[in-house]
Amino acid sequence: MSADGGVRTVVTGVGVAAPNGIGAEAYWAATLAGRSGIAPTTRYDAAGYPLRLAGEVPAFDPEQHIPSRLIPQTDHGTRLSLYAADEALRDSALDPARLAPYGMGVATASSMGGFEFGQRELQNLWSKGGRFVSAYQSFAWFYAVNTGQISIRHGLKGSSNTVVTDAAGGLDALGNARRQIRKGTTAMLSGGVDGALCPLGVAGQLSSGAMSTGDRADRAFLPFADDAPGQVPGEGGAFLVLEDAASAQRRGARDYGELAGYAATFDPGPPPPGGAATGLVRAIRGALRDAGMAAADVDVVFADAAGVPDLDRAESQALGEVFGPGGVPVTAPKSMTGRLFAGGASLDLATALLALRDGVIPHTANVSRPGKGHPIDLVTREPREADLRSALVVARGRGGFNAAAVVRRGV
Repeated sequence: MSADGGVRTVVTGVGVAAPNGIGAEAYWAATLAGRSGIAPTTRYDAAGYPLRLAGEVPAFDPEQHIPSRLIPQTDHGTRLSLYAADEALRDSALDPARLAPYGMGVATASSMGGFEFGQRELQNLWSKGGRFVSAYQSFAWFYAVNTGQISIRHGLKGSSNTVVTDAAGGLDALGNARRQIRKGTTAMLSGGVDGALCPLGVAGQLSSGAMSTGDRADRAFLPFADDAPGQVPGEGGAFLVLEDAASAQRRGARDYGELAGYAATFDPGPPPPGGAATGLVRAIRGALRDAGMAAADVDVVFADAAGVPDLDRAESQALGEVFGPGGVPVTAPKSMTGRLFAGGASLDLATALLALRDGVIPHTANVSRPGKGHPIDLVTREPREADLRSALVVARGRGGFNAAAVVRRGV
């Protein structure tokens, strides 16, 4: 049983598609080695845009991973989602066909949907006419399309949903999945994978004013640094198989760890200048209460790490308020991938589970030390070995969304 008497939910499978590695173990090896996936974008001609760098999933050939019948009806981001979902299921060794008919569902997060597919079809509409628009446009662009395609591919008929809370979505989806397991669903496939590195997606990102427009990949995304220039967008993310712990134990499944706590809050406005993000503080404390833990029980924090000075300062002040100045190691491995929008938080949680498994905290690449006014013990320069029993993952989305999740080491 969990701390509140509910069903314990454990992670038994992990699937990753990230800019610095395809597959969980390839991504983890690259992260520990400090290999970044941020580079000049190749998915579109960036000459006319101030945003030149991105975190693209490298050498991803959908025909090697996706059935040919699905290629014409899927966006690039959906193909990445199908790959990560397939890998998570394989890793878990769970056969959905052996469960009750409604024993497994899908909970995903999305921030932009199939924008690349939608942009292409809109171009066809205006340049050639309506008869040149694919019939698949009716759903391929939609925010919930990943949930639908994954559930159809694997015959997952259980309770399913999609959340749209920007970069907080990867944790919100996992929180929703845990809720379904506590209601009696045996297993859930959950997480987030985003991919909108196309002019339509980039135009929306540039409108935020938070994007990094430099040309040096090693200086473009520097969370918590004095000279943080903004955010670098990326694509990819992670899916995880979550199970009722008793069911997982009966079938002898691998246990990466328990999703022990989760909470979400909303900020109606920005934090005061130089102050903590109060909604994030409430989310962290809510997740700790849900896990039955105190702040002192947390061994590492995987930060949201906006890469925007004011947002970073509000986050570090929030962490300082909960844990005390330098009270717990903090890391931001997304410095090697860019911000993956709805995929970033689920990838951070997968990274946290791998860190707990191997007893090592990945570092924040390209940042030598935290800037002034950041009361945190930021792990920089190289990974740090540690006896890790639990980790906190935090995420924030534009518009005021906050989420926090606590994972405990598997048995």
